Amino acid sequence: MRNWWYKNAIFYSLDVETFIDSDGDGIGDFQGLTSRLDYLSALGITCLWLLPFYPSPNRDNGYDVMDYYNIDSRLGTLGDFVEFMHQAGERGIRVMIDLVVNHTSNLHPWFQAARSDKNSKYHDYYVWVENPPETQPEQINFPGEQESIWEYDEKAGAYYLHHFYKEQPDLNIANPEVQEEIRKIMGFWLQLGVSGFRIDAAPFLINPVGIPESPNLESFLREMREFLISRRGDAVLLAEANVPPEKIPVYFGNGDRCQMLFNFLLNQHIFLALARQDSQTLREGLKILPDIPQIGQWLNFVRHHDELTLDGLSKSEQEEIFQAFAPEKNMQIFGHGIRRRLPPMLGGDRRRIELAYSLLFSLPGTPLLRYGEEIGMGDDLSLPGRDSVRTVMQWSNAHNGGFSTASPDALAQPVIKEGEYGYQRVNVATQQRDRDSLINWMERVIGIRKQCPQFGWGKWQILETDSECVFAHCCDWEGKAAIAVHNLSDKPCIARLQVQEYKYLFDLFSDSEYEPLNGDGDLSSIPLEAYGYRWLQVKRSPQTNGPAKAIAT
Repeated sequence: MRNWWYKNAIFYSLDVETFIDSDGDGIGDFQGLTSRLDYLSALGITCLWLLPFYPSPNRDNGYDVMDYYNIDSRLGTLGDFVEFMHQAGERGIRVMIDLVVNHTSNLHPWFQAARSDKNSKYHDYYVWVENPPETQPEQINFPGEQESIWEYDEKAGAYYLHHFYKEQPDLNIANPEVQEEIRKIMGFWLQLGVSGFRIDAAPFLINPVGIPESPNLESFLREMREFLISRRGDAVLLAEANVPPEKIPVYFGNGDRCQMLFNFLLNQHIFLALARQDSQTLREGLKILPDIPQIGQWLNFVRHHDELTLDGLSKSEQEEIFQAFAPEKNMQIFGHGIRRRLPPMLGGDRRRIELAYSLLFSLPGTPLLRYGEEIGMGDDLSLPGRDSVRTVMQWSNAHNGGFSTASPDALAQPVIKEGEYGYQRVNVATQQRDRDSLINWMERVIGIRKQCPQFGWGKWQILETDSECVFAHCCDWEGKAAIAVHNLSDKPCIARLQVQEYKYLFDLFSDSEYEPLNGDGDLSSIPLEAYGYRWLQVKRSPQTNGPAKAIAT
C-alpha cells in the first residue's frame, strides 16, 4: 500500500495560544500542548494541524507573519517546538503547520525594507503600483471591514496589494526570489519534522486578482510539491481553496500538485441539507465534486477557525441556512457567513449534533475536528468578528475552565463563563466521567472510523432511497464495503434501499439499539430514529467476482 497516510487519518486543528497554558501567563504554549498529547492520542487523533505560531502582531489571528523561522515568544521557543514534535512522534501523531506565504505582516523586515528603498531587492518582493485599478466588490474578502485591496504607503510613495487586511501586504509570488524564500521556509520546518503544510489563501497565491496582466502561477504548486517530496517523501500539501467546482482540478493537477483540499463545497451543502432536512441537497453536493487523482483526498469539516462561509450557494440558499442556524444579524458576518460553533447552531440538540458528526466521519474523505468540538463547545457572540468561535479550550470546571491560572483579563481569548456552554457545564473532565457524554461518543466514532478505511480510501456511490429525508451512500475498497444511512429529519422513518451484490450485513455504529439486520443483503426496511444514523459493514457475496456493479436500484 502506498504511504498515503492522510487517507485514513483523523485531523484535529488547534491554535496553540488558546489550547492550554503551562506557565500561568494566560496564553497557551507548546509546553502545555505537549502535556496534552496523551489526551489527543486517547481521543484517536493522528494528525494535528497547528494554526500559525510565528511571531506576529496578531492583526489577523497570527496570519500576519513577522518571522517565518521562529516561534512567537509568548508560545515558547524553538526548543519547545522540537520537544513537542518528538513527543508527538512518539505517540504516532503527525503535525502539519500553516504555510502563510500569500502575504506577510506589514511589520516583516522584508516589507519594511521594501517601503524604505525602491532599489532594494525586497521592493520587488511585494506588488506595487502608482495608479491602482478600481477594486471590484467580489475582490473584497472582508465586506464591512475592508474597502479596497490597495493601500497607499507614504514612505514608498506607491500603493501595495493586500487581498486581506491592509496590515497584510501580498507577496509577489511571480518573483523567483520570493519563490526561493518559500522553499527555504518549507525546508526549515520539514527538517524539524513536520508532515506537511496547509497552504493558506491558495487561490490568491497562484492567481492574484486585481493586478493588470496578472500572472498565472499554477505551475508553482507543482514546484512546491517537487521540493516537498525531495525533502520528505510522505509529506503533504493541503490547499485552502474555496473555489467553484471547475477550478478545483487546478489544485490537484495530475496528482503532482496538492494531495489534499478543504471540501468547502460539501461543507456548505451539508448545512443546507440539515436546514432543509432533505437528502437531495447532500447528494447534489457530492455529485458536483469533480473527479480527483487517486493520490488526492478531500478534507471534510463541519466547522473551523473562521466563519462558516456560504458563498458557494445562492442568496436564497444562504438565507435558508441563516433562518435555520443564524437568524440574528449578530450571528452573521461578511454577508455570507456564520460566526457560530455547531452546537448552538443546532440548538444544543444532541441527536442533531451526533448526526452532523456521523456525516462528517462517514462521507468520502478525511475528517477534521477543531479543538473543543469533541466536547460540544459553544461560542461567545459578544466578541468581535470571528473571535466568537476562538474562545479558549475548556478542560475542567476549575478557574478559567482549567485553561490557565492567570486572571481572566490576561487570557489570550476569553473563556465562556455563563449559560449552557459555560465551562462549569461543558468541559473535558466532567465528560470523561460520563460514559454517555459527547467526548466518549467522539472516541467511539473515531475508533470505528479508523477501522473503516473504506470511507477514506474507497470508491463511493450514492444509494437511492424512497425517502427524501434519508441519505445513504456506500464506500467500496479492496473487496470490502461500508454503507452509511442517515435520517436528516426530525421524524422516525423506514429507509428502503436494495443492495444486491452484498450480504453478511451488520451494524458497525448507530444512534440507537436497532434490531440486527438479517444479513442476507435485504435492505428494504431499515428503521431509523429521528436524526438517526447507521453504519453497516457489508461483504460481497462469494459468488461475485471483480468490482461491484451498480449497487443502487
